Amino acid sequence: MNIIERIQHGVVDAVKTLYGADITPESITMNSTRKEFEGDYTVVVFPYAKVARKKPEQIGEEVGAQLVEQVAEISGYNVIKGFLNLSVSDDFWVQFLDRIAGQDNYGRQAPNGQKVMVEFSSPNTNKPLHLGHIRNILLGWSTAQILEAAGYEVVKVQVVNDRGIAICKSMLAWQRFGEGATPASTGTKGDHFVGEYYVRFEQEFQKEYDAWQASTAGQQALQQFLADEKAVKKAEKALAEARKKAKNEAARQGETYTEEAHTLERYFFKNIYKNTYFNEYSELGQAAKAMLLKWEAGDEEVMQLWKQMNAWVYEGFDETYDKLGVSFDKLYFESDTYLLGRDAVKQGLEKGVFYEKEDGSVWIDLTDAKLDHKLVLRKDGTSVYITQDIGTAQERYKDFGVDKMVYVVADEQDYHFQVLFETLRRLGAPYADGLFHLSYGMVDLPTGKMKSREGTVVDADDLIAEVVAEAKNNAEERDTLSDLNAEAQQEIMRQVGLAALKFFIIKVQPQKRMTFDPKESVDMQGQTGPYVQNAYVRIQSVLRKAGEQDLSAASAYKKLETAERDLIAQLYAFPALIAEAAEAYDPSSVANFSYDLAKSYHRFYHDYSILNAETKAAKAFRIKLSKAVAHSLKLALELLGIEVPSRM
Repeated sequence: MNIIERIQHGVVDAVKTLYGADITPESITMNSTRKEFEGDYTVVVFPYAKVARKKPEQIGEEVGAQLVEQVAEISGYNVIKGFLNLSVSDDFWVQFLDRIAGQDNYGRQAPNGQKVMVEFSSPNTNKPLHLGHIRNILLGWSTAQILEAAGYEVVKVQVVNDRGIAICKSMLAWQRFGEGATPASTGTKGDHFVGEYYVRFEQEFQKEYDAWQASTAGQQALQQFLADEKAVKKAEKALAEARKKAKNEAARQGETYTEEAHTLERYFFKNIYKNTYFNEYSELGQAAKAMLLKWEAGDEEVMQLWKQMNAWVYEGFDETYDKLGVSFDKLYFESDTYLLGRDAVKQGLEKGVFYEKEDGSVWIDLTDAKLDHKLVLRKDGTSVYITQDIGTAQERYKDFGVDKMVYVVADEQDYHFQVLFETLRRLGAPYADGLFHLSYGMVDLPTGKMKSREGTVVDADDLIAEVVAEAKNNAEERDTLSDLNAEAQQEIMRQVGLAALKFFIIKVQPQKRMTFDPKESVDMQGQTGPYVQNAYVRIQSVLRKAGEQDLSAASAYKKLETAERDLIAQLYAFPALIAEAAEAYDPSSVANFSYDLAKSYHRFYHDYSILNAETKAAKAFRIKLSKAVAHSLKLALELLGIEVPSRM
């Protein structure tokens, strides 16, 4: 029984003894004591005023006195209104530190017999990984590491979206404009190489579309739209909202907003008619669609080109994943999974889970779950995305027999996963209660300076290079690595730069939209990865200077300083925090724990002498405490995917 459970049971006994009332440990509201008050844990006693028929202050005094008498670990208490602040004895903290000081993996929990799958990244093979993927990847990897530390067996997977019209656009552009070029012949990373042809297709298509807009056919389409009052009214409403967003974005970026770019005619051609033109009039569109049909028919030439271009992309993806330090246990490809799920729908139709319309399409009615009617099979028998996801979930269960599945996908897909999970429950999936959508908000940048060669998004590789460059600038300004050779310096700057990137993104609660600032991320004094790394490096410096020490004298250290108690209490909470982060699928709590622990240690280091402590016992104790803090900092950073450098 840990100290929190001991206190809870003590409060249960006290309320029963003093007031004759029965309460449960789970009903007790209990938190860490706020820094401005004396104590380690605070119990809220307001709820017992009714049964005790006394003021909260008096209840606090009575319960506190009984806890000091009955719970050996409680050394004192104070009452602030209805809050009972309890102090844990120094002897308890000293014994606890002695138990964990030599445990390199303190915080990791024993296997719990459950298996969980985490799906993350899941890119398209027509473009490089970008800033949005980075948040996805870092959240997915960190969640997987935390779940593993909490005792789960973890399987890391991704679904590669390697088929469809977007991929055919890249292939067609390379056929027409590539002139046999390859990543090797151009010195271009494979995913960037293919992404350039996706952009080239869009550029060529836009030229074609611009010319068509000025043609007689284009103007006729516009006039037909303008004659439809209902359609125009709807478009004007949407256009007003688009103008508002464009003005706000221009102001944020320090750019000039121009009304000419947001006319009704431009809105019509860009937002209303573009897909119609692509599908019905565009020569490039027809060619891309024809290529997709050939792919679906297994045309040998198209399949060979598809395999070659995807191979280039995978090589590029692997390089980026390697930079980020992530890997997967299994890759699922949409080209293999897009036909899955149809048998499940047919079986569900027989069981009454789905219903069939007169046109032959199959649907599910989820209105009783406050969702909607959802299409699961088109009238021609082909799948939609939800069908594929049903089949893929079943396939994964066959492959790994997992108890839980976590999908790391942006919040724009919230509704999709509500529908998917509810559908799988109704199909009786054995893992249905373990489904979770780790939904996350978008990532913005403070400026547009880091835009990729596409001119629209921030490539992951560019962002990684930027934060490493910022780390290099920071190190050169501080001149702390000049005694190392160039290779060693570069390795440390890589570790610091990636720590800056990872920590800055992970520290934000996933559901929140965020702005990533490369310069702010490497600040050695802010809430950053390098700040936490620096605490670990500082401890290693202390331990190197201390050398081999007999720390047995630490047992004679009896009176703890407040800063020492605070550090040990933080260490005590670490395993429970990992368990809570795993249950909530929220890596930000581990990031914030590591920052708080680093901040406490930096303050302790500044205020108290370690190697020149006033007594031999104090020196031994503080070295032992420093070691324990280092172990927990290293594990916390490891759970975030962050390495610890030897120097900074």
